[in-house]
Amino acid sequence: MTKKEIAKNYFLQGYNCAQAVFLAFAKDEGLSEDVALKIASSFGGGLGAQREVCGAVSGMCMALGLKRGYNTAKDYAAKQKHYLAVQEICAEFKKQNGSIICRELLGLDKNNLPLKSEQRTGEYYKKRPCAELVAMAAEILENYLNKNN
Repeated sequence: MTKKEIAKNYFLQGYNCAQAVFLAFAKDEGLSEDVALKIASSFGGGLGAQREVCGAVSGMCMALGLKRGYNTAKDYAAKQKHYLAVQEICAEFKKQNGSIICRELLGLDKNNLPLKSEQRTGEYYKKRPCAELVAMAAEILENYLNKNN
């Protein structure tokens, strides 16, 4: 199964967009499912349903950090290299979707946002492209990682 399929499947099980993408990659790095889900839980709905940066994008960036992030405070070269990688994957997501902002991706009025999660119903999935955005974010990261071994 591809990361795209894995992430979409997690989303369709009810996990938020960030959790779905992050979890698709976290297990490979030895992170338990429980810990991965807790780490990513705040980022769904564009950061706690605030409709800011898309949770799928946040999950993608968290997974990149887990796989290729830096961990030395004064290693500025590693920090710059990592930030460039984040910018590259975010630019690809934006190129494919026009934005990395949740409310823009969902076509929501920023002055009248639903600041809560919604029940996952058939109607929810009809009006929300989230499952496809999750799949796309996972695919972008998987392609990036494969291209940049």
